[in-house]
Parts: sequence; C-alpha cells; structure tokens
Amino acid sequence: MDMLTSPEFWLAVGQIIMIDILLGGDNAVVIALACRKLPDAQRTKGIIWGTIGAIVLRVVLIFFALTLLKLPYLKLVGAVLLLWIGVKLLVPEDEDEHGNIQASDKLWAAVKTVILADLVMSVDNVIAIAGAAEGAGGGHQMPLVIFGLLVSIPIIVWGSQLVIKLMDRFPLIITLGGMLLGWIAGTMALSDPAVLPRLVPGQSAAPALWHYGAGILGALAVLVFGRLMALRAAAASH
Repeated sequence: MDMLTSPEFWLAVGQIIMIDILLGGDNAVVIALACRKLPDAQRTKGIIWGTIGAIVLRVVLIFFALTLLKLPYLKLVGAVLLLWIGVKLLVPEDEDEHGNIQASDKLWAAVKTVILADLVMSVDNVIAIAGAAEGAGGGHQMPLVIFGLLVSIPIIVWGSQLVIKLMDRFPLIITLGGMLLGWIAGTMALSDPAVLPRLVPGQSAAPALWHYGAGILGALAVLVFGRLMALRAAAASH
C-alpha cells in the first residue's frame, strides 16, 4: 500500500501512459501492415499473438535496461538517446517509413514479423519507460514497468487510430510529449552514478532544485532543437 500512496509512483504512472500513447502508435502500424494479408478469421489472432510476443519481449528488455542503468555512464547514453527521440517527435516523419514491413498470409510468419519489427522499434519505448520507472525510486520499478506495458496493450491494439487523429488535431500533444521525454532525459543524466557524486558529493539523490532544473533543461533542449530541425526540414522540402 505504501507504493500506491507515493506521489512519485503516480507521477511515473502518468509519464509511462504518455510515453505509451506517443510511442505506441508506430507499433500499431507495424502490426496492421504485417497482418494485412491474413484471412479475416486469423487476423485478430495475428494481432493478439504478435502484441503478446512483443510485450513479453519488451518486459525482458526493460528488465535488462533497469539493471544496466545502475552502471556508470549508461544513464548518460540513455539520456542522449531520449533527447534524440524527443527531438525526432517534433520533426515531420517520412511517409514511407514503414514501407519495408513484409505482410504474410501465414499466421505465425506474420506474428514473427510483428515481434522482430517491434524488437527493432522498441528501443525508444524501453529506454523511456525504464527512465520514467527509475525516477520513481525504491522498489517500484518492475511494478511500474509491468503496469506501463499492460497500459500499452489496448493502445497498440485498438487505440492507435484515435491517438493519431488526436495528435493531428492537437499538435501540442506531440510537443508536450517530446518535452516530457526531454524532462526524463535531464533527470536521468543527473542521477547517473558517474555524475551525481561529482555534482552533489555525499548524497544518494539530487536536491529538488537540481532535479527540477535538470528536467526543465532537458525539456527546453528538446523544444529548441526540435523546432530548429522542423524549420530546417520545412525549408528543405520547398
């Protein structure tokens, strides 16, 4: 019960849901493309088994990610990756990005395609969820990870079209999501075992001012670089 009354836990829950909404749409597109040639009777099975396989794979990946984040300098690498993912969210995507996803009329071939494609595409999701869960501290990480992935199942299977329409109608959602990833990146970098002891000697956690400052810096970095890259992309397309 202590976990359920912790504000850090519920803050991380909110962050994980936002991450799943922002980064789960691509996975839904992959599943749809991989299963599009299956007979109607098998299509639902392909979607469900492909999603289950992808989720199980992601649980394993995040378990390793949470372990690796305890090693010096790896949080810095994760933070840089998260900043890049956040910036990319703010830049218009190439329409043909998923053109190389192979459809199959065989159930297990389609399921295999979904799982392999999800493995390649899940790096951003894994790092972001691990970073958000890590921020909750204590023994909350794996319950948070499992909760985040359970939330992502209906988003991936059913919610992608709604999410895409909402993002098209309210672009601010994407901007705020990118800045959230920047916030997580900033706080993750500050808590790296190689960084924190040098900045705040003798403390196991950063003071609140440092924590919020690093988060705001990360969020602003994503906003500024994302806008600059979006402007450059717009200029190049004209």
